[in-house]
Amino acid sequence: MSAQQTENKQSEIEVTAADLPLHCPTPAMLLWNAHPRVFLPIEKSGQALCPYCGTHYTLKGGAGAAHH
Repeated sequence: MSAQQTENKQSEIEVTAADLPLHCPTPAMLLWNAHPRVFLPIEKSGQALCPYCGTHYTLKGGAGAAHH
């Protein structure tokens, strides 16, 4: 994810193990138009969908990438 803030309009975001635990909105998203923070279980399937905004997250390296 980029270090600069982005609007909460991205529908596809790739995250890495360093971004876990995953929550939406992410720190890179603008907070003024954000929904409540929700933690998303991405570790097992490698994918997660935010129930609030519909953003689809994909774990780089797929399921199990979070394990060292």
